[in-house]
Amino acid sequence: MPVPLLTSMHTASDVARPLVTIGDRALSAGELLSAATAVADEIAGARAVAIDARADLETVVATVGCLLAGVAAVPVPPDAGVFERRHILTDSGAELWLGEKPSDIGLPGFRVDVSARSSAAYPEPEPSTPALIVYTSGTTGAPKGVVLSRRAVAAGVDGVAEAWQWTPDDVLVHGLPLFHVHGLVLGVLGALRVGSPLVHTVRPAPDRYAAAGGSLYFGVPTVWSRVCADPASARALAGARLLVSGSAPLPVPVFEELTTLTGKAPIERYGMTETVITISTRFDGERRPGWVGLPVSGVRTRARSESGEEVAHDGETLGRLEIGGDTLFDGYLNNLAKTAEVMTPDGWFRTGDIAMIDPAGFHRIVGRESVDMIKSGGYRIGAGEVEQALLAHPAIREAAVVGVPDADLGQRIVAYVVGETPNPGEVIDFVAGALSVHKRPREIRVVEALPRNAMGKVRKQALLDDAR
Repeated sequence: MPVPLLTSMHTASDVARPLVTIGDRALSAGELLSAATAVADEIAGARAVAIDARADLETVVATVGCLLAGVAAVPVPPDAGVFERRHILTDSGAELWLGEKPSDIGLPGFRVDVSARSSAAYPEPEPSTPALIVYTSGTTGAPKGVVLSRRAVAAGVDGVAEAWQWTPDDVLVHGLPLFHVHGLVLGVLGALRVGSPLVHTVRPAPDRYAAAGGSLYFGVPTVWSRVCADPASARALAGARLLVSGSAPLPVPVFEELTTLTGKAPIERYGMTETVITISTRFDGERRPGWVGLPVSGVRTRARSESGEEVAHDGETLGRLEIGGDTLFDGYLNNLAKTAEVMTPDGWFRTGDIAMIDPAGFHRIVGRESVDMIKSGGYRIGAGEVEQALLAHPAIREAAVVGVPDADLGQRIVAYVVGETPNPGEVIDFVAGALSVHKRPREIRVVEALPRNAMGKVRKQALLDDAR
Protein backbone atom coordinates (compact mmCIF):
# COMPACT_ATOMS: atom_id res chain seq x y z
CA MET A 1 0.00 0.00 0.00
CA PRO A 2 1.49 3.44 -0.94
CA VAL A 3 2.87 5.60 1.86
CA PRO A 4 0.85 8.85 2.25
CA LEU A 5 2.47 11.74 0.40
CA LEU A 6 1.66 14.17 3.23
CA THR A 7 2.85 11.86 5.95
CA SER A 8 2.76 14.31 8.86
CA MET A 9 -0.97 15.02 8.65
CA HIS A 10 -1.69 11.36 9.22
CA THR A 11 0.96 10.74 11.87
CA ALA A 12 1.13 14.01 13.87
CA SER A 13 1.39 13.21 17.58
CA ASP A 14 0.16 16.66 18.65
CA VAL A 15 -3.06 17.14 16.70
CA ALA A 16 -3.72 20.55 18.32
CA ARG A 17 -0.34 22.08 17.45
CA PRO A 18 -0.58 24.65 14.61
CA LEU A 19 0.86 23.01 11.50
CA VAL A 20 0.21 25.80 9.00
CA THR A 21 0.02 29.48 9.91
CA ILE A 22 -0.58 32.12 7.24
CA GLY A 23 -0.74 35.67 8.52
CA ASP A 24 -2.83 35.54 11.68
CA ARG A 25 -4.74 32.35 10.81
CA ALA A 26 -3.67 28.80 11.61
CA LEU A 27 -4.72 25.16 11.27
CA SER A 28 -3.55 22.13 13.18
CA ALA A 29 -2.80 18.87 11.40
CA GLY A 30 -6.19 17.49 12.38
CA GLU A 31 -8.06 20.62 11.28
CA LEU A 32 -6.20 20.74 7.97
CA LEU A 33 -6.84 17.08 7.24
CA SER A 34 -10.54 17.40 8.05
CA ALA A 35 -11.03 20.62 6.06
CA ALA A 36 -9.12 19.23 3.09
CA THR A 37 -11.18 16.05 3.21
CA ALA A 38 -14.30 18.21 2.89
CA VAL A 39 -12.79 19.63 -0.31
CA ALA A 40 -11.97 16.11 -1.51
CA ASP A 41 -15.63 15.17 -1.00
CA GLU A 42 -16.61 17.92 -3.47
CA ILE A 43 -14.04 17.22 -6.20
CA ALA A 44 -13.57 13.43 -6.10
CA GLY A 45 -13.68 11.98 -9.60
CA ALA A 46 -12.44 15.09 -11.39
CA ARG A 47 -9.25 14.86 -13.47
CA ALA A 48 -7.91 18.34 -12.76
CA VAL A 49 -9.07 21.28 -10.64
CA ALA A 50 -7.91 24.91 -10.83
CA ILE A 51 -7.01 26.70 -7.59
CA ASP A 52 -6.98 30.45 -7.07
CA ALA A 53 -3.51 30.25 -5.55
CA ARG A 54 -3.44 33.20 -3.20
CA ALA A 55 -1.20 33.29 -0.15
CA ASP A 56 -3.89 32.09 2.24
CA LEU A 57 -5.11 29.02 4.12
CA GLU A 58 -7.74 28.36 1.46
CA THR A 59 -5.01 27.60 -1.10
CA VAL A 60 -3.34 25.11 1.24
CA VAL A 61 -6.65 23.39 2.08
CA ALA A 62 -7.63 23.24 -1.60
CA THR A 63 -4.27 21.78 -2.64
CA VAL A 64 -4.30 19.16 0.10
CA GLY A 65 -7.90 18.30 -0.81
CA CYS A 66 -6.81 17.62 -4.38
CA LEU A 67 -3.98 15.40 -3.18
CA LEU A 68 -6.28 13.44 -0.88
CA ALA A 69 -8.74 12.83 -3.72
CA GLY A 70 -6.05 11.98 -6.29
CA VAL A 71 -7.04 14.97 -8.43
CA ALA A 72 -4.37 17.04 -10.21
CA ALA A 73 -4.18 20.52 -8.70
CA VAL A 74 -3.64 23.41 -11.13
CA PRO A 75 -2.42 26.48 -9.19
CA VAL A 76 -3.37 29.71 -11.00
CA PRO A 77 -1.45 32.90 -10.16
CA PRO A 78 -3.86 35.34 -8.50
CA ASP A 79 -2.49 38.20 -10.59
CA ALA A 80 -2.84 36.32 -13.88
CA GLY A 81 -4.38 38.37 -16.66
CA VAL A 82 -7.31 37.25 -18.77
CA PHE A 83 -5.18 35.77 -21.58
CA GLU A 84 -2.91 33.79 -19.27
CA ARG A 85 -5.75 32.51 -17.09
CA ARG A 86 -7.80 31.44 -20.11
CA HIS A 87 -4.85 29.49 -21.51
CA ILE A 88 -4.17 27.69 -18.21
CA LEU A 89 -7.78 26.66 -17.75
CA THR A 90 -8.25 25.54 -21.35
CA ASP A 91 -4.94 23.69 -21.65
CA SER A 92 -5.21 21.94 -18.27
CA GLY A 93 -8.78 20.78 -18.83
CA ALA A 94 -9.66 21.93 -15.32
CA GLU A 95 -13.20 20.88 -14.44
CA LEU A 96 -13.71 23.05 -11.36
CA TRP A 97 -12.48 26.33 -9.90
CA LEU A 98 -11.66 26.50 -6.19
CA GLY A 99 -11.69 30.02 -4.78
CA GLU A 100 -13.20 33.37 -5.62
CA LYS A 101 -14.06 33.33 -9.32
CA PRO A 102 -13.17 36.21 -11.65
CA SER A 103 -16.05 37.25 -13.90
CA ASP A 104 -14.44 35.75 -17.03
CA ILE A 105 -14.42 32.18 -15.65
CA GLY A 106 -17.30 29.95 -16.64
CA LEU A 107 -16.22 26.84 -14.74
CA PRO A 108 -18.35 25.55 -11.89
CA GLY A 109 -16.71 25.82 -8.52
CA PHE A 110 -16.96 26.88 -4.91
CA ARG A 111 -15.17 28.83 -2.23
CA VAL A 112 -13.08 26.76 0.14
CA ASP A 113 -14.29 26.83 3.74
CA VAL A 114 -11.40 26.17 6.12
CA SER A 115 -13.87 25.55 8.95
CA ALA A 116 -15.60 22.70 7.07
CA ARG A 117 -15.03 19.21 8.45
CA SER A 118 -15.28 15.71 6.99
CA SER A 119 -14.23 12.34 8.35
CA ALA A 120 -14.37 10.51 5.02
CA ALA A 121 -11.41 8.29 4.16
CA TYR A 122 -9.66 8.19 0.79
CA PRO A 123 -7.17 5.52 -0.30
CA GLU A 124 -3.67 6.80 -1.02
CA PRO A 125 -3.28 7.18 -4.81
CA GLU A 126 -0.46 5.42 -6.61
CA PRO A 127 2.88 7.31 -6.69
CA SER A 128 2.58 7.74 -10.47
CA THR A 129 -0.67 9.73 -10.12
CA PRO A 130 -0.31 13.38 -11.22
CA ALA A 131 -0.20 15.64 -8.16
CA LEU A 132 0.16 19.03 -9.82
CA ILE A 133 0.07 20.72 -13.19
CA VAL A 134 2.22 23.81 -12.80
CA TYR A 135 2.42 26.30 -15.66
CA THR A 136 5.85 27.64 -16.48
CA SER A 137 7.05 30.13 -19.05
CA GLY A 138 9.05 28.96 -22.02
CA THR A 139 11.24 30.95 -24.36
CA THR A 140 8.41 31.24 -26.86
CA GLY A 141 4.64 31.08 -26.76
CA ALA A 142 2.24 30.50 -23.91
CA PRO A 143 3.18 28.80 -20.62
CA LYS A 144 3.50 25.01 -20.67
CA GLY A 145 1.78 22.72 -18.17
CA VAL A 146 4.39 20.74 -16.23
CA VAL A 147 2.90 17.49 -14.94
CA LEU A 148 4.44 16.50 -11.59
CA SER A 149 3.64 13.10 -10.15
CA ARG A 150 3.28 12.33 -6.46
CA ARG A 151 6.54 10.36 -6.79
CA ALA A 152 8.39 13.43 -8.11
CA VAL A 153 7.09 15.66 -5.31
CA ALA A 154 8.03 13.10 -2.64
CA ALA A 155 11.48 12.52 -4.12
CA GLY A 156 12.22 16.24 -4.34
CA VAL A 157 11.19 16.90 -0.74
CA ASP A 158 12.94 13.83 0.65
CA GLY A 159 16.18 14.73 -1.14
CA VAL A 160 16.44 18.22 0.35
CA ALA A 161 15.14 17.07 3.75
CA GLU A 162 18.08 14.67 3.97
CA ALA A 163 20.58 17.29 2.72
CA TRP A 164 19.33 19.97 5.12
CA GLN A 165 18.57 17.66 8.06
CA TRP A 166 15.05 19.08 7.94
CA THR A 167 12.93 17.53 10.72
CA PRO A 168 9.62 18.07 12.55
CA ASP A 169 11.59 20.07 15.13
CA ASP A 170 12.13 22.85 12.58
CA VAL A 171 9.78 25.79 12.05
CA LEU A 172 9.79 26.81 8.37
CA VAL A 173 9.24 30.48 7.53
CA HIS A 174 8.70 31.99 4.10
CA GLY A 175 6.48 34.47 2.30
CA LEU A 176 6.79 33.11 -1.24
CA PRO A 177 3.93 32.82 -3.76
CA LEU A 178 1.94 29.59 -3.65
CA PHE A 179 1.67 28.94 -7.36
CA HIS A 180 5.11 27.61 -8.22
CA VAL A 181 7.47 24.88 -7.07
CA HIS A 182 9.49 26.95 -4.58
CA GLY A 183 6.61 28.31 -2.52
CA LEU A 184 4.01 25.56 -2.96
CA VAL A 185 5.86 22.27 -3.44
CA LEU A 186 8.93 22.90 -1.29
CA GLY A 187 7.45 25.55 1.00
CA VAL A 188 4.04 23.95 1.74
CA LEU A 189 3.99 20.30 0.70
CA GLY A 190 7.55 19.93 1.96
CA ALA A 191 6.57 21.14 5.41
CA LEU A 192 3.50 18.89 5.43
CA ARG A 193 5.55 15.84 4.40
CA VAL A 194 8.37 16.49 6.89
CA GLY A 195 6.00 17.60 9.65
CA SER A 196 7.66 20.89 10.49
CA PRO A 197 5.23 23.73 11.26
CA LEU A 198 5.00 26.32 8.48
CA VAL A 199 4.71 30.05 9.14
CA HIS A 200 3.87 31.91 5.93
CA THR A 201 4.36 35.66 6.26
CA VAL A 202 2.01 36.50 3.32
CA ARG A 203 4.72 38.78 1.94
CA PRO A 204 8.48 38.10 2.26
CA ALA A 205 9.17 41.41 4.00
CA PRO A 206 12.34 41.58 6.13
CA ASP A 207 10.52 42.70 9.27
CA ARG A 208 8.02 39.83 8.94
CA TYR A 209 10.83 37.32 8.57
CA ALA A 210 12.54 38.80 11.62
CA ALA A 211 9.39 38.54 13.75
CA ALA A 212 8.54 34.94 12.78
CA GLY A 213 11.11 33.18 14.96
CA GLY A 214 11.75 30.25 12.64
CA SER A 215 14.65 27.84 12.38
CA LEU A 216 14.49 27.39 8.59
CA TYR A 217 13.87 30.23 6.13
CA PHE A 218 13.23 30.15 2.37
CA GLY A 219 13.79 33.12 0.08
CA VAL A 220 14.76 34.13 -3.43
CA PRO A 221 17.80 36.38 -3.99
CA THR A 222 15.61 39.50 -4.10
CA VAL A 223 14.30 38.65 -0.64
CA TRP A 224 17.77 38.15 0.78
CA SER A 225 18.99 41.36 -0.86
CA ARG A 226 16.20 43.26 0.87
CA VAL A 227 16.90 41.51 4.17
CA CYS A 228 20.52 42.66 3.95
CA ALA A 229 19.32 46.21 3.31
CA ASP A 230 17.56 46.03 6.71
CA PRO A 231 20.42 45.09 9.06
CA ALA A 232 18.24 44.92 12.17
CA SER A 233 15.94 42.36 10.54
CA ALA A 234 18.91 40.44 9.19
CA ARG A 235 20.54 40.19 12.63
CA ALA A 236 17.25 38.90 14.04
CA LEU A 237 17.74 35.79 11.88
CA ALA A 238 20.97 34.87 13.66
CA GLY A 239 19.14 32.23 15.68
CA ALA A 240 17.91 30.37 12.60
CA ARG A 241 19.44 27.03 11.72
CA LEU A 242 19.31 27.48 7.91
CA LEU A 243 18.73 30.29 5.43
CA VAL A 244 17.96 28.83 2.01
CA SER A 245 18.14 30.70 -1.29
CA GLY A 246 16.83 29.49 -4.64
CA SER A 247 14.90 30.19 -7.87
CA ALA A 248 17.78 32.31 -9.22
CA PRO A 249 21.53 32.68 -8.61
CA LEU A 250 22.37 34.40 -5.31
CA PRO A 251 24.83 37.25 -6.00
CA VAL A 252 28.10 36.70 -4.19
CA PRO A 253 27.96 40.13 -2.44
CA VAL A 254 24.53 39.22 -1.02
CA PHE A 255 25.86 35.82 0.12
CA GLU A 256 28.74 37.49 1.91
CA GLU A 257 26.69 40.29 3.48
CA LEU A 258 24.01 37.85 4.68
CA THR A 259 26.73 35.71 6.23
CA THR A 260 28.23 38.72 8.00
CA LEU A 261 24.91 40.01 9.34
CA THR A 262 23.45 36.69 10.50
CA GLY A 263 26.52 34.62 11.20
CA LYS A 264 25.03 31.97 8.91
CA ALA A 265 26.29 31.21 5.41
CA PRO A 266 23.15 30.60 3.29
CA ILE A 267 22.31 27.30 1.66
CA GLU A 268 22.02 27.55 -2.12
CA ARG A 269 20.08 25.02 -4.14
CA TYR A 270 19.11 24.46 -7.76
CA GLY A 271 15.96 23.15 -9.36
CA MET A 272 13.34 23.79 -12.00
CA THR A 273 9.61 23.32 -12.28
CA GLU A 274 10.34 20.26 -14.45
CA THR A 275 12.78 18.70 -11.95
CA VAL A 276 11.72 19.98 -8.51
CA ILE A 277 14.93 20.43 -6.42
CA THR A 278 17.94 18.49 -7.62
CA ILE A 279 21.19 20.07 -6.36
CA SER A 280 21.98 21.73 -3.04
CA THR A 281 24.69 22.56 -0.58
CA ARG A 282 24.28 20.57 2.63
CA PHE A 283 23.70 21.48 6.25
CA ASP A 284 26.85 19.63 7.24
CA GLY A 285 28.90 20.50 4.16
CA GLU A 286 30.70 23.31 2.40
CA ARG A 287 28.78 26.45 1.41
CA ARG A 288 30.65 28.14 -1.40
CA PRO A 289 29.45 31.49 -2.80
CA GLY A 290 28.27 31.13 -6.40
CA TRP A 291 28.04 27.32 -6.26
CA VAL A 292 24.86 25.31 -5.68
CA GLY A 293 26.44 22.15 -4.30
CA LEU A 294 25.88 18.45 -4.85
CA PRO A 295 23.05 16.33 -6.31
CA VAL A 296 20.53 15.42 -3.60
CA SER A 297 19.78 11.78 -2.85
CA GLY A 298 18.22 9.98 -5.82
CA VAL A 299 19.30 12.58 -8.40
CA ARG A 300 21.90 12.11 -11.13
CA THR A 301 23.56 14.94 -13.07
CA ARG A 302 25.85 15.21 -16.04
CA ALA A 303 27.24 18.08 -18.10
CA ARG A 304 27.76 17.42 -21.77
CA SER A 305 29.59 19.19 -24.56
CA GLU A 306 27.98 20.19 -27.85
CA SER A 307 29.17 16.90 -29.29
CA GLY A 308 27.38 14.97 -26.52
CA GLU A 309 30.39 13.87 -24.49
CA GLU A 310 30.50 14.39 -20.72
CA VAL A 311 32.83 17.25 -19.83
CA ALA A 312 35.65 17.02 -17.31
CA HIS A 313 34.83 17.64 -13.65
CA ASP A 314 37.60 20.18 -13.25
CA GLY A 315 35.65 23.19 -12.03
CA GLU A 316 36.37 25.06 -15.26
CA THR A 317 34.96 23.21 -18.27
CA LEU A 318 31.44 24.25 -19.21
CA GLY A 319 28.75 21.81 -20.27
CA ARG A 320 25.02 21.56 -20.86
CA LEU A 321 23.50 20.38 -17.59
CA GLU A 322 21.20 17.35 -17.69
CA ILE A 323 19.26 15.77 -14.81
CA GLY A 324 18.05 12.22 -14.17
CA GLY A 325 16.11 10.60 -11.32
CA ASP A 326 12.70 10.31 -9.67
CA THR A 327 12.21 14.08 -9.32
CA LEU A 328 11.63 14.52 -13.07
CA PHE A 329 8.27 15.64 -14.42
CA ASP A 330 6.09 13.37 -16.56
CA GLY A 331 6.13 15.79 -19.50
CA TYR A 332 4.43 18.94 -20.77
CA LEU A 333 0.67 18.50 -20.82
CA ASN A 334 -0.74 18.18 -24.34
CA ASN A 335 2.68 18.89 -25.84
CA LEU A 336 4.58 15.77 -26.84
CA ALA A 337 6.80 17.71 -29.24
CA LYS A 338 8.09 20.10 -26.55
CA THR A 339 8.56 17.21 -24.14
CA ALA A 340 10.65 15.35 -26.72
CA GLU A 341 12.81 18.45 -27.23
CA VAL A 342 13.88 18.56 -23.59
CA MET A 343 14.36 14.82 -22.98
CA THR A 344 17.34 12.82 -24.18
CA PRO A 345 16.85 9.39 -25.77
CA ASP A 346 18.11 7.77 -22.55
CA GLY A 347 15.67 9.66 -20.31
CA TRP A 348 17.62 12.65 -19.00
CA PHE A 349 16.16 16.16 -18.83
CA ARG A 350 17.97 18.91 -20.72
CA THR A 351 17.85 21.87 -18.33
CA GLY A 352 18.97 24.49 -20.83
CA ASP A 353 21.50 25.70 -18.26
CA ILE A 354 25.26 25.79 -18.64
CA ALA A 355 27.19 24.45 -15.66
CA MET A 356 30.62 23.46 -14.46
CA ILE A 357 31.36 20.67 -11.99
CA ASP A 358 34.47 20.49 -9.83
CA PRO A 359 36.39 17.32 -8.84
CA ALA A 360 34.36 17.02 -5.63
CA GLY A 361 31.08 17.11 -7.57
CA PHE A 362 30.16 20.69 -6.66
CA HIS A 363 28.05 22.42 -9.33
CA ARG A 364 28.11 26.01 -10.50
CA ILE A 365 25.34 27.27 -12.79
CA VAL A 366 26.86 29.72 -15.25
CA GLY A 367 23.84 30.77 -17.28
CA ARG A 368 21.19 29.85 -19.83
CA GLU A 369 21.85 28.54 -23.28
CA SER A 370 19.21 31.00 -24.41
CA VAL A 371 19.03 34.71 -23.64
CA ASP A 372 15.26 34.39 -23.77
CA MET A 373 14.79 33.01 -20.27
CA ILE A 374 14.63 35.78 -17.69
CA LYS A 375 14.79 35.28 -13.91
CA SER A 376 13.39 38.34 -12.18
CA GLY A 377 12.60 38.48 -8.47
CA GLY A 378 12.79 34.70 -8.26
CA TYR A 379 10.33 34.19 -11.14
CA ARG A 380 11.20 32.35 -14.34
CA ILE A 381 9.81 34.42 -17.23
CA GLY A 382 9.89 33.65 -20.94
CA ALA A 383 10.70 36.62 -23.14
CA GLY A 384 8.45 35.27 -25.90
CA GLU A 385 5.36 35.37 -23.71
CA VAL A 386 5.96 39.03 -22.80
CA GLU A 387 6.67 39.86 -26.43
CA GLN A 388 3.37 38.35 -27.50
CA ALA A 389 1.52 40.44 -24.92
CA LEU A 390 3.28 43.58 -26.14
CA LEU A 391 2.36 42.84 -29.74
CA ALA A 392 -1.32 42.73 -28.74
CA HIS A 393 -1.08 46.46 -27.96
CA PRO A 394 -2.57 48.46 -30.87
CA ALA A 395 0.31 50.95 -30.97
CA ILE A 396 3.13 48.36 -31.09
CA ARG A 397 4.31 46.77 -34.34
CA GLU A 398 7.43 44.96 -33.17
CA ALA A 399 8.72 43.98 -29.77
CA ALA A 400 11.75 42.32 -28.21
CA VAL A 401 12.35 41.66 -24.53
CA VAL A 402 15.63 41.12 -22.68
CA GLY A 403 16.65 40.58 -19.07
CA VAL A 404 19.13 43.15 -17.82
CA PRO A 405 21.20 42.57 -14.64
CA ASP A 406 19.58 44.24 -11.65
CA ALA A 407 20.93 44.46 -8.10
CA ASP A 408 17.49 43.94 -6.53
CA LEU A 409 15.58 41.67 -8.94
CA GLY A 410 18.47 39.67 -10.36
CA GLN A 411 17.24 40.67 -13.81
CA ARG A 412 14.75 43.33 -14.80
CA ILE A 413 12.63 43.08 -17.93
CA VAL A 414 13.40 45.72 -20.55
CA ALA A 415 11.22 45.87 -23.66
CA TYR A 416 12.26 47.37 -26.99
CA VAL A 417 9.26 48.31 -29.12
CA VAL A 418 8.62 49.75 -32.56
CA GLY A 419 5.39 51.64 -32.97
CA GLU A 420 3.46 54.86 -32.79
CA THR A 421 5.32 56.26 -29.76
CA PRO A 422 3.23 54.45 -27.13
CA ASN A 423 3.15 55.81 -23.59
CA PRO A 424 5.60 53.63 -21.59
CA GLY A 425 3.54 53.56 -18.40
CA GLU A 426 0.39 52.63 -20.26
CA VAL A 427 2.21 49.80 -22.07
CA ILE A 428 3.56 48.41 -18.79
CA ASP A 429 0.04 48.43 -17.33
CA PHE A 430 -1.27 46.76 -20.50
CA VAL A 431 1.14 43.83 -20.11
CA ALA A 432 0.43 43.57 -16.37
CA GLY A 433 -3.27 43.25 -17.21
CA ALA A 434 -2.73 40.54 -19.83
CA LEU A 435 -0.16 38.46 -17.92
CA SER A 436 0.90 38.15 -14.30
CA VAL A 437 2.02 41.44 -12.79
CA HIS A 438 5.56 40.17 -12.18
CA LYS A 439 5.95 39.60 -15.94
CA ARG A 440 5.51 43.28 -16.81
CA PRO A 441 8.48 45.17 -18.30
CA ARG A 442 10.16 47.53 -15.88
CA GLU A 443 11.29 49.73 -18.74
CA ILE A 444 10.03 50.46 -22.27
CA ARG A 445 12.43 51.71 -24.92
CA VAL A 446 10.90 52.96 -28.18
CA VAL A 447 13.20 52.46 -31.20
CA GLU A 448 12.86 52.99 -34.94
CA ALA A 449 13.86 49.41 -35.75
CA LEU A 450 15.01 46.26 -33.99
CA PRO A 451 18.50 44.96 -34.88
CA ARG A 452 18.17 41.82 -36.97
CA ASN A 453 20.51 39.34 -38.65
CA ALA A 454 20.43 38.19 -42.26
CA MET A 455 17.73 35.64 -41.39
CA GLY A 456 15.50 38.29 -39.86
CA LYS A 457 16.04 37.14 -36.27
CA VAL A 458 16.34 39.86 -33.64
CA ARG A 459 19.90 40.21 -32.38
CA LYS A 460 19.18 40.22 -28.68
CA GLN A 461 22.80 40.44 -27.67
CA ALA A 462 22.89 43.86 -29.33
CA LEU A 463 19.86 44.89 -27.26
CA LEU A 464 21.48 43.59 -24.10
CA ASP A 465 24.62 45.57 -24.87
CA ASP A 466 22.51 48.67 -25.43
CA ALA A 467 20.49 48.18 -22.25
CA ARG A 468 23.62 47.81 -20.14
